Formats: sequence, C-alpha cells, structure tokens
Amino acid sequence: MGAFSLIKQYISYFFKAKGLHSLHSPFVFDLAKNVLNDHHKYPEYELLLKQRKRLMSNRNLIETVDFGTGAGSKEFATYRERVQKLTKQRSHSISCNQLLFRLSRFYKPQFILEFGTATGLGTAALAIGNPDAKVITLEGCASIAYIASGSFERLDITNTEIVIGNFNSVLSDVIGRFPKLDMVFFDGNHQKIPTLDYFYHCLTKAHDDSVFIFDDIHWSDEMNEAWSEIQQHEAVTVTIDLFQFGLVFFNKGLSKQHFVLKK
Repeated sequence: MGAFSLIKQYISYFFKAKGLHSLHSPFVFDLAKNVLNDHHKYPEYELLLKQRKRLMSNRNLIETVDFGTGAGSKEFATYRERVQKLTKQRSHSISCNQLLFRLSRFYKPQFILEFGTATGLGTAALAIGNPDAKVITLEGCASIAYIASGSFERLDITNTEIVIGNFNSVLSDVIGRFPKLDMVFFDGNHQKIPTLDYFYHCLTKAHDDSVFIFDDIHWSDEMNEAWSEIQQHEAVTVTIDLFQFGLVFFNKGLSKQHFVLKK
C-alpha cells in the first residue's frame, strides 16, 4: 500500500473514531477511560525513553536477517544496518510503547507472547507493565536479539526470554510452553497468511480474558484483509481499531461488536 492509500485509510479512521463519552459498552468504556485516556506520567516512561535515546545514538553496524516483509519474495534476506537506523525503522513510536505499557499494567497478564522483538523497546514496555508476568518474545535475527538483550539488561528486566529463529520453526514449541496466553503482541510479519497463521496457533491457548494486540492493521491491503478475517472469527467477541494497533478480545459474556476508537 502506498503512502497515499495509507493517508486515505487514516482519514477514514479519523472520521469513524469515537471518543470516551460516546461509548455505551461498559467493557470498552473502562478500557478507554483507564488505558487509552490515561494521561498519567508514569516513571517507567522515562526509563523507556532513556533506553530509546541510547539505541538511537548507537551507530554500530550489525548483520541482520529478515524473514518478514523485508525479505520480499525470498524466504529471508540479509543486510547490514546501524543500530540507530534499525531502532528508527523497527521500533514503535514513544506513544505506542507507552500504550503497550498501560495495556500490560491494566490487564496484568501472567503469560505474554510477542512476535518480533526488534531492539526490545516494545517487549520492555510489556514486561515493565507487569513485572510478575512471564514474557517470551520471538526474534528471527540473533544479532538484533543481542541488542534487545542489552536493552533488558539496562532496564533490569528479568522476566523476559528471547527465542531466536524463524517463527514457523519455533512457534509450536513456544506455545506448548504456555499453560495459557493472556496477552499476545503480533508484530513480527506484516503479511496476511503468516499473521492469520500465528493468530490461529495462539487461539489454542486463548481464554475469556485474553487480549491479542495486532500491529499495523492498516499497513497494507493484505493486513486489512487479515484484520477483517480476525474480526469475523467466531471466537472473537470485541475488537477495537486504534489505527496503528488492533485489539482483540474473547470474552463470551460480551456481544460481538467492533469499535473504532481514538487513541
């Protein structure tokens, strides 16, 4: 999807997005009030920002492997890149990482799985949000995983494990290590078929209180299609479109509804 199409998608989102006081669902109102509209300046924000600045000033060159969209039609692609550029390209915005922190803090997930560690800032936000959680994050590239592990060490994060390898090869084993999945962050391969494949795998450990977070749901036509299919799945009850992220819930006590909310 080109830049113009993405702008059109955002304009459509902007005019559809509802604010806090137009919500009639107590479940979604609670989320909007206590997470999306939480403007408290948490001290953890400063820790994450300082680590982001360290990474953005790191000019070291590393060899990277990309199994996702960066590989194009190939199984994988290798190239050399500076850590600062990888951080800029692959890390989320400061506000998105803060939102991940608040989601983890609010829902207090015990077991978290993340697809795509990158330099570890998103992982760190989830892990810091609930220090009692067990977090496993998947990363295809060992050299990038090494950078992320440095971020965890800097932030004194001890509840996170990085599993290195092609997601297709390691996913079944990793999911088997979880008794359940309370929160999953899908940020590793922005293509329709892999995204849906990971979703279906994770569904096997989902429960009423699980929260699935999908990144870049409008990034391409393929991701729009994947998001639409996920919304319609019979196990899904409530979905929330935040443009950058899509939130998915499975609470059987809720009627099936789809919301477009301001973030």
